[in-house]
Amino acid sequence: MLLKPSSLPARITCDPEICHGKPVIRGLRYPVEAVLEYLDGGSSIEEVLAEFPDLEREDLNACIEFAAMPARLN
Repeated sequence: MLLKPSSLPARITCDPEICHGKPVIRGLRYPVEAVLEYLDGGSSIEEVLAEFPDLEREDLNACIEFAAMPARLN
């Protein structure tokens, strides 16, 4: 289940001092773009979680939801 857009601010943040202001997960140095690249490259959610133990399933769901937002604006 994906997160509602209203819950994204708690998971996806932008700070000019972190990763040049790119969207990251919970203020950590995990860019949303990088996580999406792992998933697009064929890694499963479980594999990404195993590779990056700081992340939670809800973080990955928020990345997917964040990526889908522009499509909803049309």
